[in-house]
Amino acid sequence: MIIRILGEGQYDVPEAAVAELNALDAVVDSAVRAGNEAAFADALRELLAGVRRVGTLHAVDSLDASDLILPMEDATLLEVQDLLADDGLIPG
Repeated sequence: MIIRILGEGQYDVPEAAVAELNALDAVVDSAVRAGNEAAFADALRELLAGVRRVGTLHAVDSLDASDLILPMEDATLLEVQDLLADDGLIPG
């Protein structure tokens, strides 16, 4: 799976890591739904760190489409509320 972090680049993430990332995404989703800006910022930072940890940088010169797009680390709560689907940022 290819995950893009806006403003940063794409990461190749193994399918085996999706469950771990979904757990981090659930925390982001909960913070967004609660309108808790501080918890949201911490949770988003943890989710993006998780993608960087389990993923490998995708070739910069590749034209491959991303399977998922995550907001940049300094995204606001309001910006992310517009991106959220019913399943959070990472469906599943």
